Amino acid sequence: MNANPRSYFGMVGRIAAGWRAWRDEVRTESLINRLPPHIRKDIGWPDTHPSRQARRAGTPFGL
Repeated sequence: MNANPRSYFGMVGRIAAGWRAWRDEVRTESLINRLPPHIRKDIGWPDTHPSRQARRAGTPFGL
């Protein structure tokens, strides 16, 4: 059974990209949560859009 190294690199690349996106989202949420309440209210945080709330409640990397 011969494995194609390109497929492994592609899989690792997709996992790494998902992890980076998840990490950036967590950092952004953390930064926004540290803002004063009146500023968070001005920008509409916490977000009340149901699909974004569901995504944030999901597992890391969208798995």
